[in-house]
Amino acid sequence: MKKKHYKPSDSALKQTRTTEEAPSSLNPRLAQQRRKRASGTKSVEELVDGILQQDRIALAQAITLVESSNPKHQETAQSVIEACLPHSGNALRIGVTGTPGVGKSTFIESLGQYIIEQGHRPAILAIDPSSQLSKGSILGDKTRMEKLSQDNAAFIRPSPTGGSLGGVARKTRESILLCEAAKYDVIIIETVGVGQSEISVHAMVDFFLLLILPGAGDELQGIKRGIVEMADLIAVNKADAERIKLAKQAKRAYTNALHLFPPKASQWIPPVHTCSALEQAGLSEIWASVQAFETQTKANGFFNQQRQQQALDWFRESISQQLGRIFYEHPAVQKQLPEMETAILEGRLSSFQAAGRLLSLFVNY
Repeated sequence: MKKKHYKPSDSALKQTRTTEEAPSSLNPRLAQQRRKRASGTKSVEELVDGILQQDRIALAQAITLVESSNPKHQETAQSVIEACLPHSGNALRIGVTGTPGVGKSTFIESLGQYIIEQGHRPAILAIDPSSQLSKGSILGDKTRMEKLSQDNAAFIRPSPTGGSLGGVARKTRESILLCEAAKYDVIIIETVGVGQSEISVHAMVDFFLLLILPGAGDELQGIKRGIVEMADLIAVNKADAERIKLAKQAKRAYTNALHLFPPKASQWIPPVHTCSALEQAGLSEIWASVQAFETQTKANGFFNQQRQQQALDWFRESISQQLGRIFYEHPAVQKQLPEMETAILEGRLSSFQAAGRLLSLFVNY
């Protein structure tokens, strides 16, 4: 039998070199996929046309650009928003909040399915909490809203908070405008239900809905008074099986408590309903109250006044964000910032003194 001779190219050394020269990524196709997606990015005109034609892919791509921190992406996103702005503003914006575990995602899915049956097109912007350590987020709302995500009349977009105040995605407002331009007539924003997120969401919606649980201890002390005061409707969720009696007790407690609060500027008296998102019970009463609120506040002028005030708030916040970006990108600030941080850590300067010096350097540069 003839002995086989191995060529140098067949040696283990050659195999080792091949391994060393391989891409460092665990998925060699990942870079190729990213390049393909980048090369397939639509132009501003294509994105705007797609959004106005109710193309969900174009809408998703535009929102991705809005959320990107890449300066080029931001420039494109702003052009898209400006073109879509005249086509926005015609949707009803609803904020949904509640403590974790109250069933917000299930409730929103059930409500979304119900209003689709009424002839509406809902867009759900679910704010997903980002880790302050890894900056990662779960973005699991499409899996939690499985049925609704398969309906062509609905659009679901989970967005990471990016560590912004209150857990609200920094670009949620721009995403609302894009969804409205795509002719979604009900925009539902789900908060993470922690800290200041409710206040931030309340400042960008027309109607604020608070979900609570039945039998979760002292009903009135379990939720902050300020959150209850902001609510336009309180829904006691999971009112099913053995919890129906507890849900009715919670409804009575909140109905009595709401009478002690000062009247709202909208002249709207917030109702309290019980519901079961799992069994899709009580949704018709809740949606009827939402529609009654819209009718009443549009008639007395509050609806438009609130929208105008929100536009001013967005304007001022945009200035603050852009000033912050310009400040940190300033070459003199970038040069002195590490030194100031070191001085603070070593106790040579207070935080206020260091900030004052950097601001003075920025203004007088």
